[in-house]
Amino acid sequence: MLIESVDFSAFAAKPIAPITPDAPVPRINGVLLNPLKQTVSTEELRQRACTELLRQAVIAAGLLDATDAAPGDGVISEAASEAIAAWLERELQLPDPSIEACVRHHAAHPARYRSGERVRVRHILFAVTPGMDVVALRNRAETCLLDVRCHDGKARGNAGDGFGKSARELSNCPSAEHAGELGWLGSTDCAPEFARELFGHVEVGVLPRLVHSRFGLHVVEVLEREGGVAQPFESVRGAVAMALRQQTYVTALRQYLQVLAGNASVEGVDLDAAGTPLVQ
Repeated sequence: MLIESVDFSAFAAKPIAPITPDAPVPRINGVLLNPLKQTVSTEELRQRACTELLRQAVIAAGLLDATDAAPGDGVISEAASEAIAAWLERELQLPDPSIEACVRHHAAHPARYRSGERVRVRHILFAVTPGMDVVALRNRAETCLLDVRCHDGKARGNAGDGFGKSARELSNCPSAEHAGELGWLGSTDCAPEFARELFGHVEVGVLPRLVHSRFGLHVVEVLEREGGVAQPFESVRGAVAMALRQQTYVTALRQYLQVLAGNASVEGVDLDAAGTPLVQ
């Protein structure tokens, strides 16, 4: 299980803000989180803080040599990554979900377990590249989202199509030439983090939120949906159990990180520290 799958923004639901000269230097137990003074988002800084908490924890547990170098760019060593994976496997001993829990989850989320679901979408991509001012990028993306939502519902394919015009002018994707059109997509046709925002929902129109992916920030419009076919529980039992295991793991990891943060000296980054032990 990768720690990258955890949404660390849950620790502190605050907007991205630039690091000003007067702001405290981000550190975990004295270890700098941004020694290269890169331009990083609040989310990236929080990710680095959580990773550093885990790196220091495995050193304290004797699973990683104390000489392991702290990452300058947020990327830990291979040895640290392997040690963290081993440590989490040992520390987070989680029970398998019961059959009753799986049945309840399947009944509560039927749209997640449909086969053949497709959506026709278009998007405006604000790509993240090395050295990018991510604060300015997010501001541009949010301004664009507000603008196209104000024009949502206008006729498409003509001069009144605000979304298409914005896509042609602003999108960093080749689809910009086609007003941002990506065509019909299935859940396996796009990055998982993108698919999570598109499938298993009923929304049509411009989504009211930016969609984050490994490529950057997306303003997304769902043009049409095809719901697919509902699958009986037995045929998706394994997928349901896996989804519940993931939820339990993510919750336990967040709690564990809060405990680590509560016992650490945390400077210049917002983490919702917890002073009580992890309770399952």
